[in-house]
Order: sequence, then structure tokens, then C-alpha cells
Amino acid sequence: MTTTRNVGPSEDLQRAHTVLTRARQLCTPLLREAVDSLQDPLRRMAGYHFGWWDVHGVPTDADSGKALRAALTLSVAAAYGSLEQGCRAAAAVELMHNFTLIHDDVMDGDHFRRGRPTVWAVWDVGGAILLGDVLQSLAFRMVSTDMPATVSAAAAARLAAAGVEVCRGQQQDCLFETRTQVEMNEYIAMAAGKTGALMGCAAALGALCAGATEDAVADMETFGNELGLAFQFVDDIMGLCGDPATTGKPAGRDLLRRKRTLPIVAALESDTAAARSLAELYLSTQAIPPTEVAAAIELVVAAGGIQRAGDQAQARITTALAALPADLHTPDLVALAQLVAHRNR
Repeated sequence: MTTTRNVGPSEDLQRAHTVLTRARQLCTPLLREAVDSLQDPLRRMAGYHFGWWDVHGVPTDADSGKALRAALTLSVAAAYGSLEQGCRAAAAVELMHNFTLIHDDVMDGDHFRRGRPTVWAVWDVGGAILLGDVLQSLAFRMVSTDMPATVSAAAAARLAAAGVEVCRGQQQDCLFETRTQVEMNEYIAMAAGKTGALMGCAAALGALCAGATEDAVADMETFGNELGLAFQFVDDIMGLCGDPATTGKPAGRDLLRRKRTLPIVAALESDTAAARSLAELYLSTQAIPPTEVAAAIELVVAAGGIQRAGDQAQARITTALAALPADLHTPDLVALAQLVAHRNR
């Protein structure tokens, strides 16, 4: 372990990608075993979602996701000297995360994820909801087998608590779409549940599986929660300004749905002409033509929404790193934090 590091952002990002690759290598066999325990068509739907095969079950090398949460669990466990102890918990977190993604695609009506049609768009809404439910069940089964009883029970309790928080945050996010005004503190509280809770759980499980103290587990949970907030804020920025070829999703989709993400909430709070024009656009009952999305994004930029959201993301990264005990500032954990701050997908 080290407390002094003289590396730049590029070195951190290179290291982070190595850490993510390790996480995928360690978790994929467990995930495949879990999915293979299902019967078709749920098995085929799950494998398609993870990018392992196409709609017909033919193997592919499609994008299977970043495995950031799994990497967080494993890197925290490794920081305490017990990398292998965190594998099942990391796989469980990935299953739980993908359950939320599948349901989120249904609720948002998103037709694409990771550059491919979403599960509900390929099959149907009912099938996607059931697949999400199954992945959640597999997550709990993952931490209920081949783990010490005391660790298993505590891990399941944390997964359950995180699941409740994710649903709370998601419900708030849905409600925000019907409101004429959302304040930044309300948005941040929503994001703490929708995205922060599972990231906090992922980090806490790494410490828990490694036998860390309760205080250490709490510190790791704070670290993950703050990373989760930063992750959501960067995600919001990419939803407006990201390259569709990299993100796998069309730019400006949040604006078309009049969704209130952090840059938009921040922009609307500014006392500027751009904010007033953006407010008129959001309060209008007329559909926003796709041809006007670029102009709407410029209003968000002019009102300072992108800048304020970026500042909020960086502040959360700083808070996350401050939550780490001095001897836990490992290269892997710092690299993952920098990846969250500087990612483009």
C-alpha cells in the first residue's frame, strides 16, 4: 500500500482499465454459471444482455459493460489483502446492477444500450421485467452460497438495503419528470439512491468480505457512495454532450424526454436568459423536434449547467478520496476514482 503517488491522469486511466479487465476476468465465470442455471428464453435473454451472444444464442464479442462496481468490490478487498474473498460479492453486485439497467431501460423507453437494442426492445416489456427480477434473485443466491455464514448474511442485508435505495431513487427520478421545478439538493438526494447506493454497497462488500472492521466498512461505503454521485453527474453530462459512437446511446435523449438531469437542473437555477429560454422549452406541451436538440444543449451550456455539473462531479471525487484511510489510498482505488471523473462512456 502507498500514500504517495506521482502519476498523471493518463497513467491512472491505464491502470483503471487494467483493474476493470481483472474484474471481468474474475467475475465472468461466476456470472456465466449463474446465467447457465436458467432455462431458455430467460437464459438466452440474459446472455444477450451481457453481450455473450446474439438474439439467437450465437456467440459474439459485444460490449458486456464496464464492470466498474465489481472492480470496486475487488479493489477494496485487495486493499485489505483478500482479493479472492471478494469475487462472489463482486459478481452479485454486477447481477444487481444489471437488474437495475434492464428495468431502467423499460421505464425510460430506451431502445439501445451498449450499442445494441435493449432486452425489452428485442423481446418485450414483460420478459425484460422478469429477467431483471431473475438477475436480482441470482445476486442474492450468489452471496448465499460458498461464503462464510456471517459474511453471507451481512452481504445479503447490504444488497437488500441498496436495492431499496435504488428503487427509492428511481421512483424520485420518475416523479421529477412530471414536476415543473426540481432543486439541485433534491436531485442530489435522488442520485444518492439511484446510483450512489449500489456503488457504496459494492465498496462496502469488498471490505466486509475481506474481514475489515465495521468502521472500515463504513468508510468504504462512503467512498463508494461519493463515487456513485460523481458517476451519475458525469453520466448526465455525457447524456447531453457524449459521442453516441462511444456511449452507445443517442445524444440529447434526456432533453427530448424533458428529463431533469443535473446539468439541466443547474442550468434552470441560473438567473440567465439561456435559463429562461430553457424553462420555456421544458414547460411547453409541444414535443421538442430532434432538429432543435443541439440548440437546446447550447442553452444548457450557456446557462452554466455543464460547468456546474462538472464541478459537482469533481467535488464528489475529492470527497470520496478523502473518505479513504491514508493506508487505503491504493493505486487501484485512486485509479478507479479518476476513471469515474474522466470517463467518456
